[in-house]
Amino acid sequence: MYQQTLCFLKRNDEILMLNRDASPTQGLWNGVGGKMEGDETPLDCVIREVEEETGIVISSNRAIYKGIISWEVDEKYYGGMYAFLVNLPMNFAYSTPKRVKEGILDWKKVSWLLTGENLGVGEMIPHFLPVLLENTLCMDHKYIMHNKKLIKYENTKSLTAKGIR
Repeated sequence: MYQQTLCFLKRNDEILMLNRDASPTQGLWNGVGGKMEGDETPLDCVIREVEEETGIVISSNRAIYKGIISWEVDEKYYGGMYAFLVNLPMNFAYSTPKRVKEGILDWKKVSWLLTGENLGVGEMIPHFLPVLLENTLCMDHKYIMHNKKLIKYENTKSLTAKGIR
């Protein structure tokens, strides 16, 4: 079981992204989320983290579990997180840019996030985000990194929905 969550809050053709001040994604735009506490489920964690990082309160039926994002780095480090999507109402009002404890929140166009030459997002996002947004299935996304470069990406239908709620 992984101990981290990641959530993408989508409004129309934009996603609320966080440019983190701290490692491991310092200086890059990413979704919001964080580490599970105590006996939290991934769903409990993502609801708490979204509120802590953005002030936005989401209900459990709004957070759609989308699968797992996992990685292997230099055959030494392995990690992963549970991914969620929240579709916000089209007229949802949330002013950005906004400075928060973890960094800067801002709405980013999906097209901007998925541009291949965009160095402002982690190199995994252009691979898994389109699948996460467009696929109704839960998917597991696996990455292999070597010398700080992505060398392999694959996705498969997720078999890990147990214990999410």
